[in-house]
Amino acid sequence: MTDMRTATTTHIADRSGLRSGLALLGFLSLSLLIGLVGSLISQPAIDGWYADAAKPMWTPPNAVFGPVWTVLYGAMSIAAWLVWRRPASPERTRALTVYGVQLALNAIWTPAFFGLGSLIGGPGLWIALAIIVALDFAVLASIIRFGDVSRTAAVLMVPYWLWVLYATTLNAAIAVLAG
Repeated sequence: MTDMRTATTTHIADRSGLRSGLALLGFLSLSLLIGLVGSLISQPAIDGWYADAAKPMWTPPNAVFGPVWTVLYGAMSIAAWLVWRRPASPERTRALTVYGVQLALNAIWTPAFFGLGSLIGGPGLWIALAIIVALDFAVLASIIRFGDVSRTAAVLMVPYWLWVLYATTLNAAIAVLAG
């Protein structure tokens, strides 16, 4: 009978480990998919209007964005996974809901900035600025909500928040310079 319990416990642990691994893969895949789609959308603009746009002196070289976003998407995926792994609770549900909101805002910012910036110029950049400011607050809310569930998850989100704040300054400056 002891062997049966051990076998059952091991089977449950393996299934839990598999489920956890698949969840991590899901979080990573979703974030990286958003990044990939954003990259595909932004590339024509990067070679087009963005290349000629007036930019602030603190704008990094274009080659910096891809690697930075890849690392940040990885960190935020791990953060969400750490929260997901916690026992079900209202705090966990709220944290993952806010995370989903910020992820949606992240997904729409790139087409807004690069797409609307290309189509309608300055007004499109101001629309994108409104979206990224909302994203700033949504990421901060994610950090706070993640902190209610996992301090490590909250800390993993901080570099992402700082980068989004930095991106906000770039968006604002480019909008101002565009007139």
